[in-house]
Amino acid sequence: MKWNKYTIETTTAAEDFISSMLSDLGIEGVEIEDNIQLSQKDTAKMFIDFLPELPPDEGVGKVSFYLDAGEDHTEILKQVKEELEQLRLFTDVGAGTITESQTEDVDWINNWKEFFHSFTIDNIVIKPTWEPLEDGDKDKILIEIDPGVSFGTGKHETTQLCIRQLGKFLKAGDQVLDLGCGSGILSIVSLKLGAAHVTGTDIDDDCMISTYDNMEVNHLPKEQGTFYVGNLIDDIDLQQKVGTETYDVVVANILADVIIPMAPVIPARMKSGGILITSGIIDFKETEVKEAIESAGLEVIEIAHQGEWVSITAQKK
Repeated sequence: MKWNKYTIETTTAAEDFISSMLSDLGIEGVEIEDNIQLSQKDTAKMFIDFLPELPPDEGVGKVSFYLDAGEDHTEILKQVKEELEQLRLFTDVGAGTITESQTEDVDWINNWKEFFHSFTIDNIVIKPTWEPLEDGDKDKILIEIDPGVSFGTGKHETTQLCIRQLGKFLKAGDQVLDLGCGSGILSIVSLKLGAAHVTGTDIDDDCMISTYDNMEVNHLPKEQGTFYVGNLIDDIDLQQKVGTETYDVVVANILADVIIPMAPVIPARMKSGGILITSGIIDFKETEVKEAIESAGLEVIEIAHQGEWVSITAQKK
């Protein structure tokens, strides 16, 4: 089936107004394009690891909608143009021009699957649930991904850096703290590697649901994970819930600008000799993060790079 795609050039301020207007006209399923970075809450249900860097937001946006190519759209387009002029009375709609193109019907929900297949990180295989396990992978540690739930794929460099360091430093029976646990991939890897229990924190409460869902997909008992919503940097109650001198391994796959202010409160959570594994660090922030970790009293024992990303591993002496 073919569709006509109509794209309105507008401003980011008017995107919601235009989307609502199109809905009132009976048009469903709009598409918005702009350079406004999505928040963590926005991406909680998305199949995503790290957000891409976007060009600067210049306040310009595009709102597109689709209509059956076999129908006459003269009247509906006339209504859209009239409503755009009405919107101009109370908001800046920008150019407000409408361009037309044609597209084939696409199964957007499932087509991404053809680009995601099983892959290995050292002795760990990460496999989508719809693929069979290869004979050569049967002796590896298996992490399964269900496309029906939120889950980082593990393909992002920062996640792979953390997984490799967990494989190197985590011991059977360890207590693990996953800071910025997201949808739980590092918590699940830790449990699969033999951790006795994982405690996770994240500022987004949706991540708690996703993490437990993903533990179930990977046949892990719910009792092996405890997860809290909050910001460890300044939430005293959360610091108390998480505990003091409790963890053999702390892993933080979060951005450098979060690791730096969080560094002073991390050592108190760690046992003597405990290991801190960090990533999410863009290469030009390496020195700044290293200095913050050392200023917190930890000894940096290893720095690894993959692409433009950095992992810093430190120990509490």
